[in-house]
Parts: sequence; structure tokens; C-alpha cells
Amino acid sequence: MQLGAFSVSLAVKDIKASVAFYEKLGFTSHVGDVAQNWLVMKNGEAVVGLFQGMFEKNALTFNPGWDQNAQAVAPFTDVRELQAQLKADGVEFIAEADPDTTGPASFVIADPDGNPVIVDQHV
Repeated sequence: MQLGAFSVSLAVKDIKASVAFYEKLGFTSHVGDVAQNWLVMKNGEAVVGLFQGMFEKNALTFNPGWDQNAQAVAPFTDVRELQAQLKADGVEFIAEADPDTTGPASFVIADPDGNPVIVDQHV
């Protein structure tokens, strides 16, 4: 199962303080807007998303169709196909992608410890 680009999405309390902290660790701005309370930062291939007021918990995020630089890749496994495979394996969903659509879509599941796993396709 190919899930695409990987990042950790952090539910932060103060995005400016979080950005300053991760900059000290060598991360730089990749995409996003601090004024909108979200920023994705990179350090080499490591990707950390900072989200203030958008998530209750930290989450693992996968982006089918993207590489670690948010560039489209082909071929890739569509999010709806991934969802169907996981459903067939008995995985329970918190939120689902509409199987009758194409293009961008997402679903959310949780690991056995309750950590959200977001599969978010942008292409």
C-alpha cells in the first residue's frame, strides 16, 4: 500500500512560538500561512505541519500523489482505492472520502492508541 508523502501534523497552541522553535531545529517554511494559523515546515526530507486551532490532537498525515516536496507523482494509488482496501481489511473510519468522486479527497482513521491518521489527497 503506497500512502504518499508523510508528515506529522501538530496541534499547536501558539503557532508563532512553534515556528520559532522548529526554526531553531533547522526547519524552514515550505507551504502555508502563519496568518491563517497553519504552516508546513521542512528540514531535509522531514516534514512537520503546524496547525493552531484546527486539530484536537497531533496526527500522522499521508498525501497520496505527492512526494516530500508536495510535487505531483505518477502513478499513485487514489485515496478512494486506499479507503476501499482498508475497509476490506476491517479498518473503522472517523471520516470517509466520497467513493463516487475523483480528485482531491481525504479520510481519517485512528491507530489502536487513538492517534489520528489523515490520508489527504490534493491532486
